[in-house]
Amino acid sequence: MLDVRSGTGLHGQARPYALHHPRALGAEPLGGGQWRFGLWAPEAREVQLDVGSARHGMVRGTDGIWTLTRAADADSPYAFVVDGKATPDPLARAQTGRDVLGPSRLVDPRRHAWTSDWAGRPWEEAVIYELHIGTFTSEGTFAAARARLPELAELGITALEVMPVPHGPGARGWGYDGALLAAPHPAYGTPEEMKRFVEAAQSYGIMVLLDVVMNHFSPEGSDLHRIAPGFFDPEEKSPWGSAIDFSKPVVRQFFIDLCMGWITEYRLDGIRFDAVQEIKDPHSDPEIMVELTQAIRARDFGRPIHLVNEDNRNNPTLIRDGHCTAQWNDDLHHSLHTLLTGEAKDYLAQYADDPVAKVMRVLAQGFAYEGEGAPPTEGGLPVYGLPWTAFVVHNQNHDQVGNRPGGDRLITLVEDERAAEVAHALLLTLPFVPMLWMGEEEGERGSFHYFCDVKEDLAEAIRKGRKEQFGRMFDDPDGFPDPNDAATMDKSRPFTASGSEHARHWRELTRRLLALRHERIVPLLKSGRAAPAEVQRRGEFALSATWPFRDGFIVTHLNLGGLPDDPPSVTEPNDLALGDIARDPYAITVIVSRP
Repeated sequence: MLDVRSGTGLHGQARPYALHHPRALGAEPLGGGQWRFGLWAPEAREVQLDVGSARHGMVRGTDGIWTLTRAADADSPYAFVVDGKATPDPLARAQTGRDVLGPSRLVDPRRHAWTSDWAGRPWEEAVIYELHIGTFTSEGTFAAARARLPELAELGITALEVMPVPHGPGARGWGYDGALLAAPHPAYGTPEEMKRFVEAAQSYGIMVLLDVVMNHFSPEGSDLHRIAPGFFDPEEKSPWGSAIDFSKPVVRQFFIDLCMGWITEYRLDGIRFDAVQEIKDPHSDPEIMVELTQAIRARDFGRPIHLVNEDNRNNPTLIRDGHCTAQWNDDLHHSLHTLLTGEAKDYLAQYADDPVAKVMRVLAQGFAYEGEGAPPTEGGLPVYGLPWTAFVVHNQNHDQVGNRPGGDRLITLVEDERAAEVAHALLLTLPFVPMLWMGEEEGERGSFHYFCDVKEDLAEAIRKGRKEQFGRMFDDPDGFPDPNDAATMDKSRPFTASGSEHARHWRELTRRLLALRHERIVPLLKSGRAAPAEVQRRGEFALSATWPFRDGFIVTHLNLGGLPDDPPSVTEPNDLALGDIARDPYAITVIVSRP
């Protein structure tokens, strides 16, 4: 690992600030016990800094940023006092306790002792495992999560996608309603404990990507509307309230510093950007996602940084132009889920008309909908011959499971469990980058729900909103458990039958599939795409696909509910076979060319 400014290695002569990103706002250590404090409060009459049991007046700049340089001890509590009312640092690295509106804690990231080097991994090697720190273990902490890392590495997991961890209201939540976006929630642990979790994962060869939300703040626990109302655009709305005004340079810098801080100070391997379509910046050039990713790409972190965006418009221009590495692709999930479960309401209705054809389109092009319009919005653009690894695919994730009334996983929705096994095998042997949802590796049948810990008026609005947004998709719109009840989070922990024969069977299947992927498929991915995919329909529910690479090819024969009219002639030894393509309605055969 290199010092991003000096090129010095961590061992021996590394500078203490090798993993530090100086920020324009917040509390910045300057050395010698000095700190620079900054807060954007353009409409405030007076701003003071409360630190060291005393208050000190801050100086307003013409840009509305109040600043002060002051001596203080690391780990001391501090707060800004805006027009007589204390407020936490919006870019705090930590709070002094669980109160999201209480004092912040001075964290000097230069003091953390990293004990190892980490050069990262190429994206072609990624097998992503999405997890929620609070439910991944019974303790729900970074420290407890570290204990599960060896078994993930042994299975073949090479990347974690950690659901958002910022400090938000209450003691529990999904993380998408953060109030202090740069501070890990104390329910999970301290910044130091999160860094130890990241380093432990990397010691097992596992990359760590963090899910970051840039499209809204929590409606509870954030004081930004009071201290900086100009942070938000009164003319724009997001699904979660006021949209952020990215036309203002200070707002743009806030989020650039946020993301650069996460990558630099936590030694992350990348970021997953949540709901990019709701990051509204119609009047800027370049728009914020381009400026942000350019800033990240311009810095040498001593390791590859992987940027993944979620965008339901099926708009791959950020990948085409080299800003992002890959994009979440829900189209495979929607097509397979509709085919295997028969569910076809709301947005799934657009995949219900011949879902096998939609699966074929995904396998051939990357998206089921491109150019002609991508549900549920009017977007959709050609994929520009992108590498197959530009698409992150999944059979389930936190949204697709947690937004159901029963929190049901795919394995509980199919009539024949072999259908789930075949979908699992397909996912892990595709040339796309696969993502597993925690517990999926061992065929978890337990539920996962949406949960929160907010005041009752907001809780009631959430209950009503979830029924309206997701209830129409299901026959039991009143079946959602109370998200504000602590028991709902407790019911969402996976690994409910880890010692069972069922779990052992699924873990062995996952291990075998990932061994094939790493040994045979990844080398082809690294060699590069050589030509378009060839996808052939062999019956109402059967197909064959071939992906050519410079060093070989992958051939997959697939039955998704019925036998082929014209069974393929398999002349080469197969690398994987679940069921018999000629006899079983759910079956898959995979052949990876040998050099």
